Amino acid sequence: MSTITLSERAAALHSESLVWDNLFPAGPQCGSHEAHVRTLRRMVDAGYDFVSLTLSVDPETMPQTITRIAHDRHYFQQHPDLYLLVDTADDVLRAKREGKLAVSFNFQGTSAFERDVNLVEVFYRLGVRQALMAYNQRNAVADGCHERTDGGLSRFGIELVQAMNRVGMMVDCTHTGYRSSMDVFEVAQAPVVFSHSNARAVWNHERNIRDEQAQACARTGGVIGVVGAGIFIGDNDIRTESLFRHVDHFVNLIGPQHVGLGLDCVSDPDLLHGLVQARPGVFPANQQYGHWPKFVEPEQVPELTEVMLRHGYSDDVVRGILGGNWLRVASTVWR
Repeated sequence: MSTITLSERAAALHSESLVWDNLFPAGPQCGSHEAHVRTLRRMVDAGYDFVSLTLSVDPETMPQTITRIAHDRHYFQQHPDLYLLVDTADDVLRAKREGKLAVSFNFQGTSAFERDVNLVEVFYRLGVRQALMAYNQRNAVADGCHERTDGGLSRFGIELVQAMNRVGMMVDCTHTGYRSSMDVFEVAQAPVVFSHSNARAVWNHERNIRDEQAQACARTGGVIGVVGAGIFIGDNDIRTESLFRHVDHFVNLIGPQHVGLGLDCVSDPDLLHGLVQARPGVFPANQQYGHWPKFVEPEQVPELTEVMLRHGYSDDVVRGILGGNWLRVASTVWR
């Protein structure tokens, strides 16, 4: 998909910048372990320095999640020359200095906590650094963005957000319903993020977020990671220039310091397509999920650097969007 020629300035800036992708779906729904490893290698070749791997998606249980975390931790620890499992934001910078890919974990949903806020610290100690509230549908915490209703955060949801703030886990409102997300912004005592969400004002899809949500996120000090799924960018459109439209909308709306990357690069789109078709309640047919899925590829991230420069973004702004903004939030939230 890479079609844009990089200038010397863009290539140099991309190489020196911290490149941070806050969402890589690395569970069995999106590919085999071998397929995910191949994608990680492509990310390294594209200049990535950090990636957050999804290891649990609602409605997966705590035992399923623990097993997957154990498997992935073992794999990364067996390859210390290539990867660094991070505990702190400083570890991310150390990994870049050492030429390794920094890795942490995330949950797309909260079912793995099984209504026990004490599990937040347990998962944090195992490397989980962020969790979104609900995955499209309602759970014990919140309504999802594709739910029939638009209910707010539950009492347990309030307790969970407070526990995540206390432990140092990022609170993520991606895939979450409008009212629930707005409740989170009121309750949270630390920056809240949208790990992988695009602008509804640019492309009207229920999974994309309204300007009011973006502005509320920014007021907490949070960051929005633009997502590379074609149906959230446009009409199954994965051109780098089209992704930039969402970057630019958020930059103009809330400031460049609140924009980052969360590309959601799927290792096996064919496998995901089958899952989506089998779960119409989670992926409503009237929301374009019938399209054969296309996703922005890791090789397009250097292109995005070029496009941002061509549109007059300064070197410092580009550095922030590529990864500096995520580093700032991690430095604030992680313990």
